[in-house]
Amino acid sequence: MNAEVSLSGGWLPGESVRWAAATLLLLGTLICGCGQAGEAPAPQRIRYEGWPGSYLLSNGQVEAVVVPLVGRVMQFRFVGEETPFWEDPALYGTPPDPEAKDWINFGGDKTWPAPQADWGKVAKRAWPPPSAFDSMPVMVRVEGRGVVLRSVVDPHYGIRTERYIELDPNRPVMRIRTIYHKVAGEPVKVGVWVITQLKDPVAVFLPVPKNSPFAKGYTNQSAATPLDLKVEDGLVSLRRKTDSGEKIGNDASALLWVGERQMVLIESPREAGGEFPDGGASAEVWTNGDPKKYVELETLGPLQTLRIGDQIERTNTYTLQKRTGASPAAEARKVLLGEK
Repeated sequence: MNAEVSLSGGWLPGESVRWAAATLLLLGTLICGCGQAGEAPAPQRIRYEGWPGSYLLSNGQVEAVVVPLVGRVMQFRFVGEETPFWEDPALYGTPPDPEAKDWINFGGDKTWPAPQADWGKVAKRAWPPPSAFDSMPVMVRVEGRGVVLRSVVDPHYGIRTERYIELDPNRPVMRIRTIYHKVAGEPVKVGVWVITQLKDPVAVFLPVPKNSPFAKGYTNQSAATPLDLKVEDGLVSLRRKTDSGEKIGNDASALLWVGERQMVLIESPREAGGEFPDGGASAEVWTNGDPKKYVELETLGPLQTLRIGDQIERTNTYTLQKRTGASPAAEARKVLLGEK
């Protein structure tokens, strides 16, 4: 049996959702379903850092925290251990505000429409991100051992997003399937963009695919470059500067965050052919300057012109691993290039 939060057994019409309404829904009746034998337990409804109606997913090895009231996967971590995901404690319990002039940066994992360069044309503002993608509560239902988040229809893009989040029952792996449904408005050219914020790393790595169109192995997307940016042994590596923010991208299908004790591998296979945003990038890294000490590992799908009734989707796989004591570069070569 699925658990679903609603007024009448279905999704609440998204156009009317606001913070108070979503809070009442998420505090309403919950029909609980238990997993089948041998499966991870059904998600547990919790209050997370001041946000009611949140969900904890666990398979005994790792756990994820999903917060519908801010439309994000806020945590993915080993059970009982420090999390690699970044969030801003100053914003705990704060509602999103679709009318905000500045970005309310909660942290976690979310989706935005690519390319960002089109926001000013489509959404009538270049920043902050389009409201229904970033700054409104989303609807939620429990489905098996996972949860589904469903946004309202963005008034400018005419797109509703759905994100299916689940843990592998036996491994330290989370999968998120992100779907864009075009349900209203004029045709729009767009791609699925997924952004994951992680704490200040020891290093970040991207593989350089064979026959990459980027002569240097990457494309620089900011005036300056991240700290210690280099290409060596088929890998791009970098660290975070403390005094400024920088961004690079390339055509990889994976990114690796390396911390002191853990690693996070994010995989999202690049589709053959097609037009990719930002000069052809399918993987990007943003390094944020102080005082918010985080990096963003980002995956991007090809751009497609969506008309009413069309949809596009992209699946990200997140794998947590323990450090072995080898150097960050050696561990990255093993994880990303398959070296022994």
